[in-house]
Amino acid sequence: MSGAVRVGVSVRRRAGAWSPTIQRLLRHLRQHGLDWAPEPLGCDQDGRDSVSYLAGEVPQYPLPDWVWSEDILTDAARHLAQLHAASADFDTTDASWQIPAHEPVEVICHNDFAPYNMAFVDGRLTGVIDWDTASPGPRVWDLAYLAYRLVPLTDPANGDGLDSNVGQRARRLRLLCDSYSRYNGHEVGPTALLPVTVQRLHDLAHFTQARAEAGQEDLRSHVDLYRRDALWISAHTKALNGTAG
Repeated sequence: MSGAVRVGVSVRRRAGAWSPTIQRLLRHLRQHGLDWAPEPLGCDQDGRDSVSYLAGEVPQYPLPDWVWSEDILTDAARHLAQLHAASADFDTTDASWQIPAHEPVEVICHNDFAPYNMAFVDGRLTGVIDWDTASPGPRVWDLAYLAYRLVPLTDPANGDGLDSNVGQRARRLRLLCDSYSRYNGHEVGPTALLPVTVQRLHDLAHFTQARAEAGQEDLRSHVDLYRRDALWISAHTKALNGTAG
């Protein structure tokens, strides 16, 4: 959506008021040991935002079967925990963000931490891309979206999901939450995560509908999809919490 293109060993996209903040954030993360985040390269001669290219396979929907492995589920949780730990002390003075902050502000959220923004080499997570929509927010805001995409927390009619029952998803959700909490030191469980996931999906439906009404008609079908997924989560919250029956 941002017109990102690869130029040699860099990726460039149109810049915005948020670009200097994102460049500074990436520099901060790499200084804290997150070598799986792109290296910030400033602006090119055309004023485009530039970061290093991260090699690897970036899966797209329908996701290949190997993406659903438990090893990738726990490794994604570990990477997200590392991001949140490293960003907790990021100086937001005079920062500009493309997406508004969400309260309570605890860390810097990627805001789209999902398989289609992850690079893999030999089935191992080696990088995370597309940081231009990062902004401050609570840890659970990011973890909820990762759970939506990778547990997954989707209506069975959603073809982007995994062919699994509610019990299997409850187990994967607990594994994701436990893995994140172990690596981050801040416990986040399904009880806190599920209502945030529903909120995120309703926000995403609203955002997508606005884009569809602005002319991107191909996105209109996604609006109902997000709302159906939100309803499915609400209807199965007890089971996903492991408290059904």
